[in-house]
Amino acid sequence: MGWSVSDIPDQTGRTVVVTGANSGLGAETAKALAGAGAQVILACRNTEKADRVATEIGAAATVAHLDLAHLDSVRAFADEFTGADVLINNAGVMAIPLRRTAQGFEMQIGTNHLGHFALTALVLPKITERVVTLSSMMHQIGRIDLGDLNWEKRRYSRWRAYGDSKMANLMFGKELAARLSAAGSSKVSLIAHPGYAATGLQGHSESFEDVFMNLVNKTPIPQSAAGGALPTLYAATSPDITTGTFYGPTEFFGSRGAPGRSGYSKRADDLALREGLWTVSEKLTGITFDI
Repeated sequence: MGWSVSDIPDQTGRTVVVTGANSGLGAETAKALAGAGAQVILACRNTEKADRVATEIGAAATVAHLDLAHLDSVRAFADEFTGADVLINNAGVMAIPLRRTAQGFEMQIGTNHLGHFALTALVLPKITERVVTLSSMMHQIGRIDLGDLNWEKRRYSRWRAYGDSKMANLMFGKELAARLSAAGSSKVSLIAHPGYAATGLQGHSESFEDVFMNLVNKTPIPQSAAGGALPTLYAATSPDITTGTFYGPTEFFGSRGAPGRSGYSKRADDLALREGLWTVSEKLTGITFDI
């Protein structure tokens, strides 16, 4: 059967931050962690939806406002944040039309990568154990363009932009792991992906693709959001993890099943590109890491 929610070690006494925990993978992740004894902080833009999830969880859950598309909100969250054992960078948007964040970043790279990059930099001193960043199988189509990260020169492609943001998540998680290790830190950085899970992430492209994806989500092809959350939960709780490792489903070409080590595009191991992405991300956000 493989690793499941029942295998989550006792989380009593631990606190975990989950971004985007108001629905989908994030909500399932928070519920499972609380079920294992953790205190969970639901860091969400839509606090009304997050409140409903928190009510379902009970006393173990608290809600905090966090809009990753606005760096002022990221800073405000970090200022109020008192600390946690684990940070799970889960929130994201997928294949949306061209839009921009409050700071003018392309919305997908801005929310999925730059927002989480800034958040992690600001709260890392208050995280005691590990950071888990969510990527996607779609990182395979990502081709990071350091000279045009925000799609100001290229003709916009919503799926390519999504792939870029997910490649950025993978590269960030790996580079953070390398830098923490080089600094002699006991903190670890892991990356996870959900395979193909039916969540509210699909259906926001505002194109004919929404109809197709919503139909597919009603078939047995995708796994549930709870199933898609398993790699994240493994990365966040297992004592057997290795820093810098990418975890995902292990069946049906990585689209579903129990979590384990996941294959990935070796472009994520391009050290010059990873370091370049880190430098550009610090420049764009104006926020640097103290590692």
